[in-house]
Amino acid sequence: MKTTSLHQHHIDLHAKMVDFGGFDMPLYYSNITPEHLAVRQHVGMFDVSHMGEILITGLDALLLVNTLVSNIITDNTQKVTYALLCNNEGNIIDDLLVYVFDTQKILLVVNASNIEKDFQWIVSQKGHEDVEIKNLSDTYSQIAIQGPLAHDICIKMIDMSQHSLKFMEYVVTPYLDSYVILSRTGYTGEDGYEIYGKHNLITSLWEKAMTLGVTPCGLGCRDTLRFEASLPLYGHELSDSINPIEAGLNFAVKSEKFIGSEKIHQSQGALTKKLVGIKMLEKGIPRADYLLFKGEKEIGFITTGYLLPTQTTGLALAYVTIDEAYLLNEIDVDIRGKKLKCQIVKKVFMKKNYKKGE
Repeated sequence: MKTTSLHQHHIDLHAKMVDFGGFDMPLYYSNITPEHLAVRQHVGMFDVSHMGEILITGLDALLLVNTLVSNIITDNTQKVTYALLCNNEGNIIDDLLVYVFDTQKILLVVNASNIEKDFQWIVSQKGHEDVEIKNLSDTYSQIAIQGPLAHDICIKMIDMSQHSLKFMEYVVTPYLDSYVILSRTGYTGEDGYEIYGKHNLITSLWEKAMTLGVTPCGLGCRDTLRFEASLPLYGHELSDSINPIEAGLNFAVKSEKFIGSEKIHQSQGALTKKLVGIKMLEKGIPRADYLLFKGEKEIGFITTGYLLPTQTTGLALAYVTIDEAYLLNEIDVDIRGKKLKCQIVKKVFMKKNYKKGE
């Protein structure tokens, strides 16, 4: 397995380590629940150095990126854009973030388990464009500092006096004898920052955050947090057999010219399934891959499900056949051979706390 530059810190903290996307990563340090609550109530920090970084440079960098991704990418050098990489059938290869340093230098941040697949796909789509495509994933590390106190912590770690970032904005800023990317983004539903840089810089920031009392958090609560915020995860809500409209990601499909766009637009009036929220009406926890029924008819499956630390009822995200995907529809989930009642609800399990006005 691969390791991140912070691996020894996880070992020293006696983290429970697991294989994730080919990386030896911390599942939790103490327990998932206190780490989840630390992010919701105070501040937590994640090692997300396993994420991939693909850099596209050259005269036609902006042109190629707009051919590849579902959202419209402009020359705005402060904005971070969430977008989808789709195949020719309009299904999702990956979801990613796009950072435009300038029109000839653009960074794509992709999911750890998809780095090689994404890189090969991007390279294969290069035609006569004047670009160079580099996989820099082994060169950079990344941490995410998330929670109501994230901003207060970050201003103690990095000189932010010249910056006033809103949600989904970034800046390249000095740190030590080099630079880091400071991005007001994250995947928890809370305010926070993701910070990218060379390994030694991120190690320094991790150590500084620990001295400031930030709670280290593992992949366990990263999943419960993103689920509670109804944020999709590749391999669960997203895959190369799902298109963006089925996943409810219409907001990320603004371009008309990217690979797969025609198929996606053709599918809008002929969807067969839809991502919905599920709330248990009986005691039970609806786990991933559990099947859903209406009477004796199988109508869908759970993609992610938990009894969250902040909830008393089991909740889930699920794909359901389009004719059954309406609010308050009472259906059954098969939990270890027993059908239990649940209900289709909105995919809103919490109010997101992003800072959009500062």
